[in-house]
Amino acid sequence: MPLNKELLDLLACPVCKGALAPVDNEAGLECPACGLVYPVRDEIPVMLREEAVRKDEWDRGIRQA
Repeated sequence: MPLNKELLDLLACPVCKGALAPVDNEAGLECPACGLVYPVRDEIPVMLREEAVRKDEWDRGIRQA
C-alpha cells in the first residue's frame, strides 16, 4: 500500500525542515538537502534522526543506522 499523499505533504526533515521524497518504492524518505534517508517500516515513516541513514549508505543497501 503506498504512503498517503497527504501525509507526505505534511512531513519534513527533522534536521533541516526540508521537503522529503520517496525512494526505493517508498522504502524510505530522502531529504536531498541533508543527504539523509528516513526508513519506512510497516508503512510508517520513522522520522528520528537516530534512525536516518546517509544516502550513499542507503544506496549500498544499508537500511539501519
